[in-house]
Amino acid sequence: MIVLGLESSCDETGAGLVEFPQGRMLSNVIASQHATHAVYGGVVPELASREHLRNLEPVVREALQRAGIGLEAVDGIAVTRGPGLAGCLHLGLSAAKGLALATGKPWIGVNHLEGHLLAAFLERPDLEFPYLGLIVSGGHTSLLDVRGPFERVRLEGTLDDAAGEAFDKVAKLLELGFPGGPALDVLAQGHGDGGNVDFPRARPKDGGAGFSYSGLKTAVRVHLEKARREGTEVDKAAIAAGFRKAAVDPLVRKAVAEAKRLGRHKVVVGGGVACNRLLRESLAEACAAEGLEAVLCSPALCADNGAMIAYAGGLRLLAGGRSPWDLGVAPNLGETEA
Repeated sequence: MIVLGLESSCDETGAGLVEFPQGRMLSNVIASQHATHAVYGGVVPELASREHLRNLEPVVREALQRAGIGLEAVDGIAVTRGPGLAGCLHLGLSAAKGLALATGKPWIGVNHLEGHLLAAFLERPDLEFPYLGLIVSGGHTSLLDVRGPFERVRLEGTLDDAAGEAFDKVAKLLELGFPGGPALDVLAQGHGDGGNVDFPRARPKDGGAGFSYSGLKTAVRVHLEKARREGTEVDKAAIAAGFRKAAVDPLVRKAVAEAKRLGRHKVVVGGGVACNRLLRESLAEACAAEGLEAVLCSPALCADNGAMIAYAGGLRLLAGGRSPWDLGVAPNLGETEA
């Protein structure tokens, strides 16, 4: 069975093809919208929707071409139905329904976050359940106990800003352009473990669970305002490094602690922030020190992409899952929902 996956939850238009039962990735094409949104310093939903409308057909054609097959060879269609920007999700869902109707093939709506949690199987087919899953992206920062392809329990989530959102907002404060996260990562790299700027790590009240980044973002803003008010030099690289260290530390600490508590031997990371070099290095080192394994996808599979949706949807199609024609988008779909 060959499954075509479509992704359009935010500002990446993706199409990927995966062959089952082996779960072999045949192609994975992503059309980025960074140039469109850069002038505004962030994603503009209306413009993102227009770009998806322009990009969906070309990325599907290219995905088929790279796989060396025609649309008639596709046995099922999977598409992101949430979470994400409503207008962007509608375009992907409409495209999937149109393809399913035209070809007579089954289709299924997929939870975007389920795609991130299962993307590692595309490169690690030997991966086994259960494992500790960490999603780190622009909209989500969550720890989950992943017990099976369709069974997961949410352990902790963000209490305010997600990690990726904080990276982009701090990058904007530092005038690094859009997207800010990768630029901040590059700027911070030369300062190793945090330079000489130490920002606070958020700790929820009463020892409660959860991730919080609004205070860290404010701390960076206050630091910059103070330096400018006093006329002192602003070392952007040191600030970027200090912020990055303060942002990554809680992710690594909590992920390792939860994996040990649950007796999970692997920590699988997904989402765009999983491309961050300090996170990858720190998590791998911390896991190794505790006899655990950090499983990190290649950058193309950390980003929003169609192949991960094809894989997640293909598993559900193989299990007999089908979506009704009246299924709509779910912009606020939770991590454990189908």
